[in-house]
Amino acid sequence: MILPSSGIVDAGRLSRIYDNTVATYKFYWFVSIIDWICANPGRRSFTFDEIIAGMIAEAWYPIHYFRLSFGKQDSLEAIILEIQRQLDIPIDASRESVRNQILRNINKPEISKSAHILINNVPYRFLSPWIPKATDAQVVELSHVYTNGCPYAIIDKSIIVDNLWADYLIANAAILKDFSFWNLSVFLQKRNPNVPDIPSKLVRPLQRSALTRQHRFWDRYIESAGGLRCIYTNAELTVGNYDLDHFIPWSFVVHDLLWNLLPSDSSINSSKSNCIPSLDRYLEPMTKVQHAALRVNYASNPSDKLFEDYLVFRCSIQELIDAPEEQFFELFKKEFTPMAQTATNMGFAPWINTPSYG
Repeated sequence: MILPSSGIVDAGRLSRIYDNTVATYKFYWFVSIIDWICANPGRRSFTFDEIIAGMIAEAWYPIHYFRLSFGKQDSLEAIILEIQRQLDIPIDASRESVRNQILRNINKPEISKSAHILINNVPYRFLSPWIPKATDAQVVELSHVYTNGCPYAIIDKSIIVDNLWADYLIANAAILKDFSFWNLSVFLQKRNPNVPDIPSKLVRPLQRSALTRQHRFWDRYIESAGGLRCIYTNAELTVGNYDLDHFIPWSFVVHDLLWNLLPSDSSINSSKSNCIPSLDRYLEPMTKVQHAALRVNYASNPSDKLFEDYLVFRCSIQELIDAPEEQFFELFKKEFTPMAQTATNMGFAPWINTPSYG
């Protein structure tokens, strides 16, 4: 990814900030600086505590909600889990709320001890493209005169961003954050090889899809079938009186493809939440409903673009429809079994104390 060129700062050196990266700290350090300077365009000085709080707030959602592994050499995950335990911050708190609560408590010994691990080396190593092969003390000294045009000076436990760099960061903030998250996604994909769509799991989505087209798909089937029983509760479902459940949680798959969606009793979303249902118990009834809904919808509207969702099974829609029940089930089992196992390995809990299926 090529960074925006500049006649006043050395963007070429900036493109090397993530060379030889062994942890996520530098990614979140830079993103936090960008966030702070864009929110405070007249400021040039930012404390380490402010930047640390921003780092934790930025990584809060992918760790708590998407359960990404940051790798064995990375302490950020353990630090965030410990801070959440100490401060009892809701796992779905907004980035601003997390950042503010950490700043209010940053001087508490148990919080300070955890949080400051993040900056043992990062403020200094981040400047290595401009000040290479130097000790931390040498980096501090050389940064005071902005050696080689480095972006900030380190003074005590603060940074002072160079005016020219501040203008560049503000003008190109969106591209620079995309650059950071792209590099972060490459870094994390190696540590989460079986996890789908890493880039979509780095930031909290502003808004989830309304699933309008998917509801129409299931409405057609329910109307044609004269009703449907929830596979989890056996409750009667009718058009306008059901929720769409992501069989494997959305927070793992990060998509709304039809083959992972199923009408359910409205009580299910709160009880099942981000847990993994038992494939032994629920996959077979789920696939039977899927198979029947496919037949009805294909007969009614064979050109519906939603059928493209099923291309993951590597056969045509007609072949899926014509498949015997056992073969159709095996196709789903082959797709869902590794997903469920990977999600479980990442810490997604099994769904227990479920309602009886009648």
